[in-house]
Amino acid sequence: MSQNELKKIVVKLHPNDNVLVALTDLEKGKIVVFENESFEMQDTIKAKHKFYMSDFQLGDEIFMYGVLVGKVQSDVAKGSLMTTSNLKHAAEPYSYRQVDYTWQVPDISKFKDSTFNGFKRTDGRVGTANYWLFVPTVFCENRNLDVIKEALHNELGYSVSDKYTQYTHQLLEAYKNGLDIENVALDLLPTAKANRIFKNVDGIKFLNHQGGCGGTRQDSATLSSLLASYANHPNVAGITLLSLGCQHLQVQDFINDVKKQNPFFDKLIYTFEQQTAQSEEQLIADAIKKTFDGLIEINKLERTPQPLSALCIGVKCGGSDGFSGVSANPAVGYTADLVVALGGKVLLAEFPELCGVEQNLIDRCQTEESAKKFIHLMRSYDDLAHKVGSGFHMNPSPGNIKDGLITDAIKSAGAAKKGGSSPVVDVLDYTELVTKPGLSLVCTPGNDVEATTGKAAAGATLILFTTGLGTPTGNPVCPVIKVATNSVLATKMKDIIDIDCGPVISGEKTIEEMGEAILDYCIKAASGEIIPKAVLLNQDDFIPWKRGVSL
Repeated sequence: MSQNELKKIVVKLHPNDNVLVALTDLEKGKIVVFENESFEMQDTIKAKHKFYMSDFQLGDEIFMYGVLVGKVQSDVAKGSLMTTSNLKHAAEPYSYRQVDYTWQVPDISKFKDSTFNGFKRTDGRVGTANYWLFVPTVFCENRNLDVIKEALHNELGYSVSDKYTQYTHQLLEAYKNGLDIENVALDLLPTAKANRIFKNVDGIKFLNHQGGCGGTRQDSATLSSLLASYANHPNVAGITLLSLGCQHLQVQDFINDVKKQNPFFDKLIYTFEQQTAQSEEQLIADAIKKTFDGLIEINKLERTPQPLSALCIGVKCGGSDGFSGVSANPAVGYTADLVVALGGKVLLAEFPELCGVEQNLIDRCQTEESAKKFIHLMRSYDDLAHKVGSGFHMNPSPGNIKDGLITDAIKSAGAAKKGGSSPVVDVLDYTELVTKPGLSLVCTPGNDVEATTGKAAAGATLILFTTGLGTPTGNPVCPVIKVATNSVLATKMKDIIDIDCGPVISGEKTIEEMGEAILDYCIKAASGEIIPKAVLLNQDDFIPWKRGVSL
């Protein structure tokens, strides 16, 4: 058997690892030869799962990606399947130490003269889209937002529900006529983009939420900062603000936060307060009319060529599987390194999913201040989780575990690969805005929507979202690009997946080739030439983090 064929069977992710990852199903009793050593499978090892490279005893340490990921809970034989019964989470302690970190900069010659067509804002930042944003200061206005959304989306060509409306109508007609509804098929209609009235307005977005009143004043203050960061986002050109009037989060608080974040804020912003309005009907009518006028104005804006250094890309994983840290995450990590080398910004978040790789990230911090800020945020977050009987070690979901992510450290070590290998230039707390070119760490939960919500708040103008199990998550103001870890998923859920990293698993592409292909896609998406599936589906998920325990 050739070495190329062997690579398609198993993989060792780091020279110091003492487990191998199966890239295909391995039956019990099968002999696998890797690096001139034979391994007899003591169990059936499904693709994505791991088996032990030696006999281990209770308490022995297991390494993947070169870091400690767990300790053996019982004696296991060479070639045995790694399970939740025989391995428990473990991670190395971490601290600040003086390290002279050296980064191997990737070859960017292919991209050095490339540009994308974006929307240049007056503050110098560049948007990858041109959105109008509706912001409620309190949950009491959600119903009014829903009414406005239905009216504007249906009439201006932004609705994606036409096919389902027509499908329901066909079911109704069949029922009225006594026909079998099983014979009614869903007619997949083309995207409504061709019917849009405002060709330079990529969407009208709505930030429905459950906050603004009734909780703590601290929660309202955090929400205000979050909403202000969305108003300031480079993909947003205008804002309609709806307020009840008596809530904790007052309009002036929001305006103050907007100005604090950006003293030169000059976007169109229209404010409506229900308790001072003539009626709810008039409030909605006035908001629609004024917004329509604003849409006319921002439709005059056009895309212009911009350098790749103007990109700000968030990297995220969700619905992760045993291949996430083998294919998609390292490929996105290489894309991240390319963006950093080109002068752009990259955001790595999900602090519960950095458990076990803290020391590597600390050693990569350019300043002692950033390193200690990261340590403080990680420890205070984990301490809060432990106070309520949880902890970072409880982050992996049943789906993660079923597909081979046995401990949080295994999941985290693979998840951190999305950030590439460049130095860490800054560490941002939740709602803090990115300002420095390079890789920044952003404090958010691992929860898919809370994390993407926080990444967009920090300033991401595109998000690369890797998934092995599949998830339709998106964001209102930041296009989310779905990257599959395997070709089975990419084929099965092609309606939500944009990029397939399966060729890395099969050996058809290297991590570097896949990373370059992902950046090519990002350039087209940033230019509006390709519309990611989450955007086409209006998958506008938005969940503010209340700083409670969320993993």
